[in-house]
Amino acid sequence: MLEIKNLTKIYKGGKEAVSNLSLTVNAGDICAFIGHNGAGKTSTIKCVVGIHDFDKGEIFVDGMSVKEKPLECKQVMAYIPDNPDLYEYLTGIQYLNFIADIYGVSAAEREQRIKEEATAFELEAALGDLISSYSHGMKQKLAIISALIHKPKLLILDEPFVGLDPMATLHLKNRMHTLCEEGTAIFFSTHVLDVAEKLCNKVAIIRGGKLITASDTKDLTDGKSLESVFMEVIKE
Repeated sequence: MLEIKNLTKIYKGGKEAVSNLSLTVNAGDICAFIGHNGAGKTSTIKCVVGIHDFDKGEIFVDGMSVKEKPLECKQVMAYIPDNPDLYEYLTGIQYLNFIADIYGVSAAEREQRIKEEATAFELEAALGDLISSYSHGMKQKLAIISALIHKPKLLILDEPFVGLDPMATLHLKNRMHTLCEEGTAIFFSTHVLDVAEKLCNKVAIIRGGKLITASDTKDLTDGKSLESVFMEVIKE
């Protein structure tokens, strides 16, 4: 579903944020992307979702090149940044209908999905309020609901659990599992290693813009905690 081949991203001034990175996330995978601050996680993600151009390599989503078919790729994916920027002059329900319109979700489907997710995330009572009145956590919940509304084949998340309360965190974990059972691929960055270890079947570790390892979680940990493995890897 997601195939990154020899990705290199260089910023102005010559800083190489991502260097020759190759990674595959298949349908049904939940893959955690972990590394220290500045390791290249967000740069990689922004290249995948089309926010950043890249200097070398290729990225394929559902078999399509993000460079050659950017619109088609975006139609089958959803992206939740670590700090979502939403249209604050809209109400929550107006924003969700706007996103549903973009993806061509029917009125019946969107009504059902919005009701289910808004209820689960305890946001239903606030959908009529302006987004400008929302707390950070409420905005995060709204961004998550908007990402799920068209049932993406690929879900990309950057630190998705930051700002969520315990109930919302639990629901998001459950939804991620359900999506993967339905064939969605999920690729997300996180610093919460115990969550990654319990939630993900695959883990990729990046250091200094270079992919250090990517494998099944059980094979990588092999009886150790992901935290201890991560500390060993980044010190090598």
